[in-house]
Amino acid sequence: MAVKKNNTPVKDIEYYKKKFWKIFSYSLIGICVFFLLASWGLFGSMPSFEDLENPDSNLATEVISADGVTIGKFYNENRTSIKYQDLPKHLVDALVATEDERFYEHSGVDGRGTLRAIASFGTSGGASTLTQQLAKQLFHGEGSKFLPFRIVQKAKEWIIAIRLERQYTKNEIIAMYFNKADFINTAVGIRSAAKVYFGKEPRDLNVTESAMLVGMLKNPSLYNPIRRLEKVQQRRNVVLGQMVKNHFLTENVKASLEKEPIVLKFHPESHKDGIATYFREYLREFMKNWLKENKKPDGSEYDVYRDGLKIYTTIDSRVQAYAEEAVTEHLSNLQKEFFDQSKTNKNAPFVNISKDETDKILMQAMKSSDRWRELKLQDKSDDEIIKSFEIKTKMTVFTWKGERDTIMTPTDSIRYYKHFLQTGLMSMEPQTGHVKAWVGGINYKYFQYDHVGQGARQVGSTFKPFVYATAIEQLKMSPCDSIIDSPFTIPVGKHHVTKTWTPANSDNRYRGMVTLKKALANSINTVSAKLMDKVGPEKVVELAHKLGIKSEIPLQPSIALGAVEITVHDMVAAYSTFANQGVYIKPQFITRIEDKNGVVLYEPIPESHDVLNKDIAFAVVKLLEGVTEEGSGSRLRTQGGGNGYNRVTGYPYVFTNPIAGKTGTTQNQSDGWFMGMVPNLVTGVWVGCEDRSARFKSITYGQGAVAALPIWGILMKKCYADESLTISKEEFERPDNLNIKVDCWSPPAKKDSTETEQNTDEFSL
Repeated sequence: MAVKKNNTPVKDIEYYKKKFWKIFSYSLIGICVFFLLASWGLFGSMPSFEDLENPDSNLATEVISADGVTIGKFYNENRTSIKYQDLPKHLVDALVATEDERFYEHSGVDGRGTLRAIASFGTSGGASTLTQQLAKQLFHGEGSKFLPFRIVQKAKEWIIAIRLERQYTKNEIIAMYFNKADFINTAVGIRSAAKVYFGKEPRDLNVTESAMLVGMLKNPSLYNPIRRLEKVQQRRNVVLGQMVKNHFLTENVKASLEKEPIVLKFHPESHKDGIATYFREYLREFMKNWLKENKKPDGSEYDVYRDGLKIYTTIDSRVQAYAEEAVTEHLSNLQKEFFDQSKTNKNAPFVNISKDETDKILMQAMKSSDRWRELKLQDKSDDEIIKSFEIKTKMTVFTWKGERDTIMTPTDSIRYYKHFLQTGLMSMEPQTGHVKAWVGGINYKYFQYDHVGQGARQVGSTFKPFVYATAIEQLKMSPCDSIIDSPFTIPVGKHHVTKTWTPANSDNRYRGMVTLKKALANSINTVSAKLMDKVGPEKVVELAHKLGIKSEIPLQPSIALGAVEITVHDMVAAYSTFANQGVYIKPQFITRIEDKNGVVLYEPIPESHDVLNKDIAFAVVKLLEGVTEEGSGSRLRTQGGGNGYNRVTGYPYVFTNPIAGKTGTTQNQSDGWFMGMVPNLVTGVWVGCEDRSARFKSITYGQGAVAALPIWGILMKKCYADESLTISKEEFERPDNLNIKVDCWSPPAKKDSTETEQNTDEFSL
């Protein structure tokens, strides 16, 4: 008889032992086979070695200024990669203390944490390590709620986590984790999060800021600092507590930090926000063509929204910011005057046009609107759509004091926006062609038409230097040569004129014998016409095209007064040729493009050609200096009336350094221009409304010396006040053995500081 133990036969005990170990062995083998099959991809694809080497991180392309500032991004997800060494220690400590206390002890899977989670059925917390969380983020995203699928996903996480640990160092895994994390509100990755929420780089985050961002990782939507600041602060303090628990902070320090409020500097990064918005859109269009012509080594196309390219531009973030500030300071004030004058104009903002012409402008704007396009997609008839434009609706509109919620009809909103003065400004270094600032309008969110690269407008008297340069070259004239300012007529048939042309000076005065320098300084129309008659339109047009002007220019004498449409971009390039001793350099806005690993993909080759010899170019510069010394640009030299802002004169600038420039005002003051040059910076400014019939009634405010010149003056004052910039105050370089007389003595002219520009381009054909 078998001996019993606890009333259980010995043979039964042996049986159950064998059964237990058999089940255990089979289970263990089954688990191993399960993980083996998962690693082979039987339950879904697994990342390859190459995938692990280059995990898909959907990196944003950075647009970087010449002074090293990221001025914009192109992205699907706003993520910019960062290296471990750029992370502050307290940020890493906060992450490890909160998300994975034994991160430096395990190899991807935390055995203790896993057993604890199994034993408590997950009630004491999960067991996912940082590496497992990274694996989930990189390769399969959100976990399934269906238990069998979730078990498979968990197995894959473990396998990928172990592979990641073999492939990368702990520091690299932490950097990858931070780069992949989504902090919502357009912030993906720690660098974007630091920028969006605190306006700084990650390395500059303090302990409480780091703790807040780490706290968000548990549930970014729940711990959204824009909506639930109190809850976010509570979560931040939990993170600080974890840092104490893991000996990264002392209790005293924690007690002090917990009392600190969360101070956000929230700046969501958008394609329509930030600086240089118009330039970035111009760059985006350039990149579309560049991507087609420049392929990856495997023949596929780069993706500007995912491949983490770095586009190094010539834009200087400081000059760009000052240019945008100058536009805001001047036009926000000038706009007040425009609105004031519009109160007495029943057809505002349009001047001297019929109701039919006004209706035509408004109808064209309707048909170009998003509202019209959306209603058309809904199969609405034209009549139904037009009626909808007369129904009052809630909307948010642009004002110079910020966005404003209001109620008006869509037609009224169109008329409202037609009131706004627009601008185009570009600054360029003439010796290199590097574009330093690009302001295509007053607000990209509301006005997306680019008045630098897209919009060609009549240039007025700013075209006259091309006529003078042609005369100096063809007729061997000098700035000191004299010519008679008197009535002048070009007869029918000469220079393709089909109707007698008799240009008049805007003030109807004739000054008799004047030098070319004085004539250009005062923008005398008859002198420009006489010079055009002597050299012929063909030679002037030929020179203009050599100077980089792409517009089609009519072979008519009237172009002497600026009856031609040219972009700010081309005008700046043309004037830069004079400052660069007669050598044209095509404007350049990119210095290089790199891939995400820093490999240079593109470096443009500067394009240049000789246009004028040094003597002629310098002679034109001296002519243009006369404009700011005694002509329509002389208000840059002295200003009366104290230090305050004046809507007519702008600010008191009191520049004493050499400045070459030219104002321009087109017929009916629809366009105001100022081209200003110092030796190493040429800037062009245009101001006007979207429609030429929307304008100031008088030349007092509509002339270039009032509408555009003050923007240049404000910009240069800001640039000169910034000691980190090296904007020139020296004289323009004088050629050796100069053989053209440029130093013309004349008694100083007495001018009223508020005198209006005498160069309105009135002409008749």
